[in-house]
Amino acid sequence: MTLNPQTQAELKRAVGRKAAALVRDGMLVGLGTGSTATFFIEHLIERVREGLRITAVSSSLRSADQARQGGIKVLDMNEVTSIDLTVDGADEIDPQDHMIKGGGGALLREKIVASSSHQVIIIVDESKLVPVLGTFGLPIEILPFGYQATIHKLAKLGYEGSLRMANQQPFITDNGHYIFDIHSPKTFSNPSQDHNRMIALAGVIETGFFFDLPIQVLVGYYDGSVAFRRSQHG
Repeated sequence: MTLNPQTQAELKRAVGRKAAALVRDGMLVGLGTGSTATFFIEHLIERVREGLRITAVSSSLRSADQARQGGIKVLDMNEVTSIDLTVDGADEIDPQDHMIKGGGGALLREKIVASSSHQVIIIVDESKLVPVLGTFGLPIEILPFGYQATIHKLAKLGYEGSLRMANQQPFITDNGHYIFDIHSPKTFSNPSQDHNRMIALAGVIETGFFFDLPIQVLVGYYDGSVAFRRSQHG
């Protein structure tokens, strides 16, 4: 099923509202990045204005700015060693809870924040649930220095794609790096193997594969309901 943009936005808003309701007083909250995470932060701001007391760290400058403008105290990630709860979106997630992230260009910081968290809630609309990863493509973060050589090495391993652009210039992450979007192969049946092959290349900083995280998946379904997806491990 293909969602029209208005319906998809409504589902994202509903799942963001549900996730914000799960945040408890006194928590240090990790803020994700992207369109669905934006709705979560929007509803979290509402709760803070109603009296919820929290602090936050952010996976991007954009999300940090949104939170601060709404009255949430945002700490520098270098001030903390662990996070109570992180809420973030995903571009794709398979039945084993393997994910592809990075559509918003913040995959490296998102991975650092998520891997430092006791609990991670991934908020998605139903269209993000896929049987096998790959339809979205795979963003990877690469060093600008020697980027053409890095792209050439990726191609030799069978990974073809394009450098992400913004205003006719290479897109620059908050870390000062480039994003290379892999479009071929079309599917990743063994994402850990693909991750290991790419991350071993000099110049590849991080891949958009996320796995082995303490996650729960909160889904906005096509019928308008919002519920946690039951684990399908094993």
